[in-house]
Amino acid sequence: MMTLTDDQRMLQDSVAPFMAEEGAIKAQLRHWRDSGCKDGFGHGLWKQFAELGLTGILIPEAQGGAGLGMVEAGVVLEEVGRNLTPSPFLTTAVAAVRALEGSAQAERWFPGIVAGDTVAALAVDEGKHHDPSRVAMEAKRSGNGFTLNGTKQFVVHGASADVILVAARTAGAAGEREGLTLFAVERGAAGLSVDNVALVDSSKAARLAFDNVSVDADAVVGEVDAGWSPLSRALNAGRAGAAAELVGVAAGASAMTLDYLRQRKQFGKLIGEYQALQHRAAHLFGEIEIARAAALKAAQLLDGGDARAELMVSVAKAKAARVAALAVQEGVQMHGGIGMTDEHDIGLFMKREAVLGNLFGSPTWHAGEVARLSGY
Repeated sequence: MMTLTDDQRMLQDSVAPFMAEEGAIKAQLRHWRDSGCKDGFGHGLWKQFAELGLTGILIPEAQGGAGLGMVEAGVVLEEVGRNLTPSPFLTTAVAAVRALEGSAQAERWFPGIVAGDTVAALAVDEGKHHDPSRVAMEAKRSGNGFTLNGTKQFVVHGASADVILVAARTAGAAGEREGLTLFAVERGAAGLSVDNVALVDSSKAARLAFDNVSVDADAVVGEVDAGWSPLSRALNAGRAGAAAELVGVAAGASAMTLDYLRQRKQFGKLIGEYQALQHRAAHLFGEIEIARAAALKAAQLLDGGDARAELMVSVAKAKAARVAALAVQEGVQMHGGIGMTDEHDIGLFMKREAVLGNLFGSPTWHAGEVARLSGY
């Protein structure tokens, strides 16, 4: 079924006004950007997410969460994207929770996530492009635990995180899925250097350097040499969630543009009356609906444990990213000169799309995955 259930619509009806008011662009994104916040988001809003039960949306009820699924997380993320709300929801409540589920580390970190006190980050990429199998960072056995050496790039919220889930190689060679292990590294670990960087959309990511960082055996998430399983759970959830957020970015930019077309006059005529712009707006509407359907299907397949989920996740991420790029480009162009200024919010959608479109894999990378998973 390619529609939301009544319960999912109720969630949407409660989240949409909250994001539009508390998570609005002026109240959040512009405020934290202009104040030079090192986190790029407000911890007060993160606590409000917790009060609404959103931070534990994927955490089982037995562990204090809501016990819902990726479809519900996608509902929240679409509204996050529509309002450009800066928060660690995608990295913490979605990707990290999926990585930690079923592990001993879940008992350590889930209570803080549910309470809105804990932020988590995922450290995977080491080069210019996303490719989890290319992880080369070393984790050598040392006494009762492991010693980590290497670097990580594009670690979203890495400088704000209480725990960083780090993919490292305990066996095998770069390019192999076997031999990876996922470690939970706590904030302030000796030997861990954090270079906090502002991205183009004003969110924060970090470059991490591990110089003989020691962790004990309890830091392992899942099993040694079998880190691909929790890592792939985290990445698939993150990608599906990013697709839903990108749909929100596209919808938000489109709504802002349509509103402008209905108000702006040129040569004594509303520009929305020009047929050429109407055709472009109609085309964009259709593309957004296709992307929304793809994101919903990916979430449904993940929730159902379907074998086709990974393929559909890549379809959704690639499609949503390309549609969001179209939406923001059309939006800036149809706004004319003002669309190129920081004064108007439409440009902020373009900046968010630029970052989110590449998070957990670019459209080109996911197109390659679709081909690979389809047997080409």
